[in-house]
Amino acid sequence: MRKGSKKKLRTDSKVLRVQSLGWVAMLLLTQSFHAMAEDAKPVNAAEAGKKKGDISLELQNVEVREKILPKESYQATKTRVGRVLQDPHDIPQAVTSVPRQLMDDQQVGSLREALRNVSGLTFNAAEGGRSGDNMMLRGFYTFGDIYLDNMRDTAQYNRETFNLAQVDVLRGSAAMLFGRGQAGGVINQVSKVAELEDENEVTASVGEYDYHQVTGDFERKLTETAAIRVNVMDRHEETYRSNPANGDHPEFDRKGIAISFGAGIGTENEFFLNHIYTQTRDVPDYGIGFVNGRPANNEANGRTDRTFWGGDKNFDDSDVRITTGIFTHKFSEDTQLRTQLRSASYERGYWAKTPNVNLPKADYSVGGNPTRFMDYDTINLQSDFSTKFKLAGMQHQFLAGVEYLKEDSFRHTLQAFNPKTGLAYTQTGAALNVAIAANGVFYKRHVINATGAPTEFDADNYAVFVQDSIEFIPKWNVLLGIRRDEMRADYSSATSPKLSYGENSYRTGLSWHPQDEAHYYVTWSDSFSPTADLYQLTVKPQPPERSKTAELGAKWLFLEGDLALRTALYRTTKAWERNTDLESTAAILTKKRRTDGLEVELSGRITDGWEVFGGLALMDAKILDVAENVNATTGAITQADARFKGERARNTPPVTFNMWTTYKLDSHWRIGGGFEAKGERYGYLPTTTNANALFVNGKFKPNTLPGYTRWDAMLAYEAQKWTVRMNIKNLFNKEYYDALYDNGGFSVPGNKRQAIVTTEFRF
Repeated sequence: MRKGSKKKLRTDSKVLRVQSLGWVAMLLLTQSFHAMAEDAKPVNAAEAGKKKGDISLELQNVEVREKILPKESYQATKTRVGRVLQDPHDIPQAVTSVPRQLMDDQQVGSLREALRNVSGLTFNAAEGGRSGDNMMLRGFYTFGDIYLDNMRDTAQYNRETFNLAQVDVLRGSAAMLFGRGQAGGVINQVSKVAELEDENEVTASVGEYDYHQVTGDFERKLTETAAIRVNVMDRHEETYRSNPANGDHPEFDRKGIAISFGAGIGTENEFFLNHIYTQTRDVPDYGIGFVNGRPANNEANGRTDRTFWGGDKNFDDSDVRITTGIFTHKFSEDTQLRTQLRSASYERGYWAKTPNVNLPKADYSVGGNPTRFMDYDTINLQSDFSTKFKLAGMQHQFLAGVEYLKEDSFRHTLQAFNPKTGLAYTQTGAALNVAIAANGVFYKRHVINATGAPTEFDADNYAVFVQDSIEFIPKWNVLLGIRRDEMRADYSSATSPKLSYGENSYRTGLSWHPQDEAHYYVTWSDSFSPTADLYQLTVKPQPPERSKTAELGAKWLFLEGDLALRTALYRTTKAWERNTDLESTAAILTKKRRTDGLEVELSGRITDGWEVFGGLALMDAKILDVAENVNATTGAITQADARFKGERARNTPPVTFNMWTTYKLDSHWRIGGGFEAKGERYGYLPTTTNANALFVNGKFKPNTLPGYTRWDAMLAYEAQKWTVRMNIKNLFNKEYYDALYDNGGFSVPGNKRQAIVTTEFRF
């Protein structure tokens, strides 16, 4: 518990009314008792016209003014990213929490945009089987490490933030808490849930590039312990890029509804039933290519950053349905059993265009045509037991849990059609490419390819874990945790039709709390991902991915707990790193690589009207041992070019820096702004056996994205029941490249300057 921490207050009209009445009552009562106890004095009987001995009280005038309450802080004080509800300050591992207030102030709509506030994070461009939310954290993939309310949400789709209360990022290897995963950390989305309040908020936004969004957040108290909450969203947006042949733009067209019902809220038996449905109908953008190692932005050949290779016939459609039941039984204030059961369905189909050496055409015959249909269903059950107790004179915080995950996945390409005849192409391979070049091509939504074999798997995952944090002497805690994961899977692969494995994961650390406001720690943790976790199977099974993270960190609280500062020095080493492209025949990217890094983050309130949120990350990511792969046909061992050893890892800049701040000018006006900066990033294929094209005169010359700094600004007028806010994204109209296809083939430019006006109504 934070010493001297201040309770964060909300600004909606109902709370203001209650607070105003409360202030009136408190002041009147205080004044009355004060007068009775100290200032009560006899008044001259003649002056009062009363009998001697009568007492009259003089009450001073009380002037009551409505108190304008501060907005919610940028500093999160609660998180479940450690599997129990606790203060991030107390977790002996680096944690970044992106709060709802920050997302609102920045006019954030997608998870991807929210994660711009996380230092040390970069974005991968879509390709192959990993199209969707795909980020790098501390230089490592996170495609297997995205969670929703602490339950696995690793399907390939684009996530929205309209129903999120905050986003938590637990950095470093985290398999002991979450099971199989990567080395960079865990991204956990925290859903809004029903609360015992009658509050409603509606927002409407319009902006450049045909931006328009409507959201609603409706809360209703049903009984003293039951409530329902409904969130809705409808958003459309385009970008400045266009196809010169037809004028089409990339588009984002997304909708969603989320319902949360709660019963027994605040009692010893709490139950929540949550359901969310999101729909995307996008026109995807695969960006532009590279020329001479730099993005192809050359007016002379007619290809610039404005050139979009696709058109409005392309599509990226997804329908996601997730239903979760959460039951918590509190045996006491310190002991509880929390059980979650989830059924999730993810269906997605897309047809995109990749950039080409020739200018795009309206008939879609130029450039690649990646397509995919995916149907992924899961059933997930997990139960966590947590308690605090004293044993042998030492205080314990004990956590234990069990998990079961059922996965059923189907993936295939879409059927190609001839636009001239309307008939399906029967050719395959090179012959199909020739036919498409001659006649063009189009694809129908969810019409699966009649040729070729789909990739399917059916997996059962089981896990059990225990963890104990022991205060062995006052102010010193030791953390010990172990987890066992078992997986049984059947695959459509003819060479490796089954997978059976079991792995242990560990977590340990030492914490020192000299005061409540200071926390110093050193921790060690690991993660794993099995040979076929990416469903890349070979004639000879390869060792599983393993990663180990050692971290030395410190966390401080200032200004009575309102301002948090953390820093972490870490080393993460990963062995047998896998490719994210599921169709890759060279599954192993590197045999061993490492990231050494330093992070500093600041969040919270400096004064009642001044909020800050920012982070700096320095990363030294290097390949230690080059890739070693098995030929899928012959079984022969192949080695990547030895010169890759010692080179910087892909899509990992040496520095990232982000900062956002707002200041309240008076009771109504608030201004804000900030920047996002990233150093240069490399894109290349580290499995190449003869990489002469990447080494020029003995120097490493891969495709490179230049570093950039993007500035944003905000101005808001805030009243009790409504707010008007203007956001300007990319204030100085910076040309920058946001996402990188890590193999180095292309990158996606970030959007140009965009002004958005939002109006919020609260009732």
